[in-house]
Amino acid sequence: MDNQNIGTTKDTAIDASLDASFDIVARQNAADAALGALRGEIDEVKSRIERASRITHRPLIGAGGGVNLEMKGFVDGYLRHGRENELKSMSVGSPSDGGYAVPTELDARIAEKLIPISPIRAIAQVVQTSTSDYRKLISLGGTVSGWVSETGARSGTATPSFAEIIPPYGDLYANPSASQQMLDDAAFDLEGWLAQEVANEFGRAEGAAFVSGTGTNQPKGFLATPCAATADAARAFGTLQYLPSGDAATLGAAPDALLIEVVMALKAGHRQGAVWVMNARTLSAVRKLKDADGAFLWQGSLVDGQPDRLLGYPVVEAADMPDIGAGAMPIAFGNFQNGYIITERFGTRLLRDPYSNKPFVNFYATRRIGGQVLDSEAIKLVKIAAS
Repeated sequence: MDNQNIGTTKDTAIDASLDASFDIVARQNAADAALGALRGEIDEVKSRIERASRITHRPLIGAGGGVNLEMKGFVDGYLRHGRENELKSMSVGSPSDGGYAVPTELDARIAEKLIPISPIRAIAQVVQTSTSDYRKLISLGGTVSGWVSETGARSGTATPSFAEIIPPYGDLYANPSASQQMLDDAAFDLEGWLAQEVANEFGRAEGAAFVSGTGTNQPKGFLATPCAATADAARAFGTLQYLPSGDAATLGAAPDALLIEVVMALKAGHRQGAVWVMNARTLSAVRKLKDADGAFLWQGSLVDGQPDRLLGYPVVEAADMPDIGAGAMPIAFGNFQNGYIITERFGTRLLRDPYSNKPFVNFYATRRIGGQVLDSEAIKLVKIAAS
């Protein structure tokens, strides 16, 4: 082959290679353009979602920012518009049982808001149950021990005795109302409003019951528990000890010594974690008390968020405690984690009622709660009495 033909062949090969390269570059450019357009569309969708979230003030609920379909159906379908078919498909409850069981997220929000509202709940032992028939066995002792040699005979020990605790229960209910116009407003935070309203009513009612409840269709409060002035060793199980103030109408001539006596009447094991419980008026009187050297018994907290202390122990303000007065027991001191048990059937039930109070929609919420003194040696009371 002559030189001219060889040159022509080379030029043809180069042209074909250049065409192929240009084709690859063109396809790559087209792919980049398509990818850029797709990213732009995705960014636009994200922007729309963020704008919608800001407008409604209702962030998405669920793990990882995903939508919780149960919660969305419950709030938007049932609470706002009364569409029960959305709930039936999820099998979250039945109206024949007193309402629908609220989703876990909403129930957790109600429980979270209950703690600061109900002071006894915050310090007592709380047990979640699946049934209202809760029982707890308390050992009253009786097992003895002894020392023997390596080969000595071991005598039998005494049989321990037990007491059975069955906290009395009651149905606690709240019945907040909202207008249909409020429910139709997409910016209205229905979940937060409902959780706060229910928690406020639950907290007010159960706070009183845990202190002075009768035990009939409600928890039995620790102030309604039998009490006596006798010490632990000579007092029957289930009976609290009170210490008299020494005066029929006041905290007595030496209230500082009385409070110290109350602290030392509690066993050392219970003093770890013990708290004072009293209302604001009693608290006002106690804050003015001084010891023999003129120093205040009250110790203000030096750390933000930490409770003030009386004789080194935290003080819990409970509005349902009685004022200082003849025969009253205005001050309690003890380890409520060991001394008082709150049992509640897990889950709040909710029934939507748009008929009873037109044009308002009532939300009838119920929860089954019980409570009573668990260990009668773990709580001490101050009684305004001469003896």
